[in-house]
Amino acid sequence: MAEGQDRYTINVSESKFLGQYLVNQDGLTLYYFDDDAKGNGGSTCYEDCVKTWIPFYTETVSVPDSLRSVDFATITRTDGSKQLTFRGWPLYLYSGDTGAGDTYGSQKKGLWHVADPSSIGQLF
Repeated sequence: MAEGQDRYTINVSESKFLGQYLVNQDGLTLYYFDDDAKGNGGSTCYEDCVKTWIPFYTETVSVPDSLRSVDFATITRTDGSKQLTFRGWPLYLYSGDTGAGDTYGSQKKGLWHVADPSSIGQLF
C-alpha cells in the first residue's frame, strides 16, 4: 500500500477486465444499481435487496487526488439510515465480496455495476 493510502475512506482500484472502480477503506468494491434513479436522492434497494446489497456509508469522505470529495453526498434512506452517493448514485457493497479486489457483484442481473469514476455520472 502506498504511503498515506490507508487514510482514504474511498479510493480507486483497477482491474484489466473492469477498468477503474471505487473501493472503500478496506478495498471492498463499491457498486451502483441501474434501478436507482440518478439525482432523485433515493435508493430503490430495500427489504430483501439490502441483505445482498449493503448500503455503503462513511461519515468522513477522504479521497485521493484522482477523486473529488464534492462528488460524494449523503442521503437519508426511507428507513432512516444513511447512504453515500457518488455523482447522485447511491453506493453499495455486495455481500458476496469477501476480500479486497473481489468484484463478484459486477453485472449481477445486468443491473449492478462497479462504480467507475470515469463514467458514472455520464450515464444519462
